[in-house]
Amino acid sequence: MSGKRIVFTGGTGKAGRHAVPHLVAHGYSVLNVDLKPLDLPGVPTLIAELTDSGQAFNALTTHATFAGFEAGHPPRPPDAVVHFAAIPRVLLEPDNVTFTTNVTSTYNVIEAAMKLGVRKVVIASSETTYGVCFAEGDKDFHSFPLEEDYDIDPMDSYGLSKVCNEKTARAFAMRYGADIYALRIGNVIEPHEYGMFTRFLADPPSRKRNAWSYIDARDLGEIVRLCLEKDGLGFQVFNAVNDTITLNTPTREAMKKLCPKTPFTREVGEFEAPLSNRKARETLGFKEAHNWRKYVD
Repeated sequence: MSGKRIVFTGGTGKAGRHAVPHLVAHGYSVLNVDLKPLDLPGVPTLIAELTDSGQAFNALTTHATFAGFEAGHPPRPPDAVVHFAAIPRVLLEPDNVTFTTNVTSTYNVIEAAMKLGVRKVVIASSETTYGVCFAEGDKDFHSFPLEEDYDIDPMDSYGLSKVCNEKTARAFAMRYGADIYALRIGNVIEPHEYGMFTRFLADPPSRKRNAWSYIDARDLGEIVRLCLEKDGLGFQVFNAVNDTITLNTPTREAMKKLCPKTPFTREVGEFEAPLSNRKARETLGFKEAHNWRKYVD
């Protein structure tokens, strides 16, 4: 990708408010598009409803600040789009609203980007696509580790919306010869939230729905940056999680006790997260900076 002008949708949200400053620190110029402003100096927010295709199109073709008028020409499309805007989980809106909002907004943003000539888009998918997070009752994973070729099968409106978004991204990437990378984002942990890990360690079954995995919000920003700087992959899916299981027990030993019927399809590292980031490490060069053990006694 040439240039560093980014439109970041959903930058005011839990993940975005850490990813955006990380990009800014690496020289990116960011316009946040959201329903609420982001309190970050140097990053303007455009208030837009992305389920409206006209607003999505206009969000990618607007001056970020008044300084843009000094250039003497209409605003050009950004160099890349990062699309994180969404209803972030179930039980916040009715199921049909969650599904419709997330699918329509993603379609609108990707379509606008493609038709404007943008050829790098990063979208937020989710760990919920693996089907256990918001399942009805206790559901086992098909196999470990969870990797990007897994038969994703959610039964909830949020996870289903993310499956549809991945298919939308794939279709546009093929049609336009673009790079569109979908991040299956794990349970996002902000710096002040590591106190929760004491409970995680004390009650291992409680983390099954998150596959005993997580993503530090700052490390997620790094994965986004690496996606922006890695060209030529077409449509790709990456698990956006940290390296290790959120237990003190080695992975195979823990899963033998917690998920005795779930097979392993390959060898795993001693403490490798069941929701594996191997592809992100090998393809993008991701190296985590915030292993939970640095912050939890």
